Amino acid sequence: MRSRIKIIVATHKKYEMPKDPMYFPLHVGAEGKLDKNGNALDFGYQKDNEGENISAKNFCFGSQTGLYWGWKHIDADYIGLVHYRRHFLGKKMSRGNEMDCILTEKQLLPMLDTYMVFVPQKRRYFIESIYSHYSHTMNGGKEQLDTVRGILNERHPEYLNAFDMVMKRTWAYMFNLMILRKDLMDSYCAWLFDVLFELERRIDTTGMSAFDKRFCGRVSERLFNVWLQRQIELGIVDEKKIKELPYMEEVKWSTKVKSFVEAKLFHKKYGASF
Repeated sequence: MRSRIKIIVATHKKYEMPKDPMYFPLHVGAEGKLDKNGNALDFGYQKDNEGENISAKNFCFGSQTGLYWGWKHIDADYIGLVHYRRHFLGKKMSRGNEMDCILTEKQLLPMLDTYMVFVPQKRRYFIESIYSHYSHTMNGGKEQLDTVRGILNERHPEYLNAFDMVMKRTWAYMFNLMILRKDLMDSYCAWLFDVLFELERRIDTTGMSAFDKRFCGRVSERLFNVWLQRQIELGIVDEKKIKELPYMEEVKWSTKVKSFVEAKLFHKKYGASF
């Protein structure tokens, strides 16, 4: 039976999961992972290496191997993606009851009559553009974004204007958090993975750290904004049909701010997630 809403919760480890039935825990990067006894690692969640999948690309794509799996296997009117440590909120969060504040199906259902795209509240960089921030903070970041633009020029030239516009902005919808109507998710994923597979092919990962190798996952955060801007240009998505939602995240803000300043002023690249 087709579901009204299914939201993937991408995780690479055992974690507390929302109890609401619209959430779908998914073990991402399951391919080749073993427990201490040499058996396939099993958290009791659906694994992203079953059926049609790109689980083996998790080292580069991160949680997007979960998005790919959901695109190919989940049948629902709306499909979403969140992460084990980042969720949309349905009410104001207070310390100690974070899981009780996560968006529920009961809260989301009435909004489906008004909105077709749900995104996290904008992340603002103020003194940096999307392009300059990624270039300053990520090893190979400038090359990766320039390579993406080249791919778009060759394969999807109609997206160049949207790409250039997004790269100049000082804000974006980040973290690969989204809930989309199924037809829009199909459109997004078909376009996104065509670009990412080609990006992966063109970037030499020799000598990269495990952190730096996850560039396809990070680039996809920016590409979601490019795709969405193009849908707005085409009139497929009305900006009034986009709903920004508050979200929770576990972030070490002191470390993040310190690293941002060091990247901006001293060109020190990020070397780990925060």
